[in-house]
Amino acid sequence: MTEIGADVARRAVLAAQGFADARPSGTVTRAHLQRVLGRLHLLQLDSVNVAVRAHYMPLFSRLGAYPRDLVDGAAWSHSARRPRLLAEYWAHEACLLPVADWPLLLSGAKRRGWWKHYGPLVEREPGLVSDVLAAVKELGPVGAGALEDALGGRSTPRPSGATWWERSEVKRICEYLFGVGELTTGTRVHFQRRYDLPERVLPAAVLAAPPVPDDEAARRLVRKAVAALGVATEPEVRDYYRLGPERNSRALAELVEAGEVERITVRGWRRPAFRVPGAPVPRRVTGRALLCPFDPLIWERARAERLFGFRYRIEIYVPERKREFGYYVFPFLLDGRLVARVDLKSERTTGTLRVKGAFVEEGVDEVRVAAELAAELRVMAEWLGLDAVEVGDRGGLATRLAREVRAA
Repeated sequence: MTEIGADVARRAVLAAQGFADARPSGTVTRAHLQRVLGRLHLLQLDSVNVAVRAHYMPLFSRLGAYPRDLVDGAAWSHSARRPRLLAEYWAHEACLLPVADWPLLLSGAKRRGWWKHYGPLVEREPGLVSDVLAAVKELGPVGAGALEDALGGRSTPRPSGATWWERSEVKRICEYLFGVGELTTGTRVHFQRRYDLPERVLPAAVLAAPPVPDDEAARRLVRKAVAALGVATEPEVRDYYRLGPERNSRALAELVEAGEVERITVRGWRRPAFRVPGAPVPRRVTGRALLCPFDPLIWERARAERLFGFRYRIEIYVPERKREFGYYVFPFLLDGRLVARVDLKSERTTGTLRVKGAFVEEGVDEVRVAAELAAELRVMAEWLGLDAVEVGDRGGLATRLAREVRAA
């Protein structure tokens, strides 16, 4: 069995994730978007918008400033000349993914998600299911609230103060139909999903493709996960699309036997790892990037700590007085290392990208880190349409970073 060092594994991971590629020097196009998606295969969606929506940021991290309507057009609009590139579905979590992968995730390769618990409601209310589908056909793309209004008194009203999970029957049925592929996202308005029928949204070739057998779908998903991760253990591969342990292990074994995936060891790792044979490993990785909490490079926190020696936790749900670094913290990647982190907030009313805290890792060149981070924050602010970067006083890097920002 091949053995590699931890540094080789780290560079392989960065290359697989697109961080060994130079950013485009000119206008970023749909072709650049497709190149990144060809590596990552998905963009995680999240409702938090304190700095920028999560699905926009991984592309910025790899491409630099780009028009965000490239993503909007690829995900939520289409025409005969420009068919839809992305579909929404439950992959790692709620994600945008290439339309060709939508049938793979609808197969039995992936275990049904939380929406399966609405199955008894669907069986109990077949008439309401038919009414929902008919209303979507007539009104779509349409939100669940508008569907409730259209269907009159058929839905159960939400009680006052209900949480997100306390849903009306119409909303539950929409989520179930979305999960089984009978509904999809037609568009989003202010990030709210508008349901539509797949045949009005997805390319005909995707809908007409023959069903993929479950085992074959699992192998395709697992190979995509291995390629996207670069070097990964079995649980990390499984986590990419949230496959079941038995299905994932069997698919990995079959891919290894077929020579499409290689089993290796990494010095210092307790578990064996997997990679795609022949995947490039650069001699060094240069460049910089800010990473949102839902970037696939770092979303598995134990993996990020093993690869980079960087302990990272998202503190959104931690009471403010107990937070170590801040509410929505972006790690900073520089020349293949995670060297700092910043707590960011976009203040759109004042046109300011606010750095509420800035923290540097031990043993790095603070002068260079501050200069590179200040430059990247300026690029990010301009990309978001903000006029200024302002640095607060929290964190050991704050004073030096503020000086660099003012100097610019």
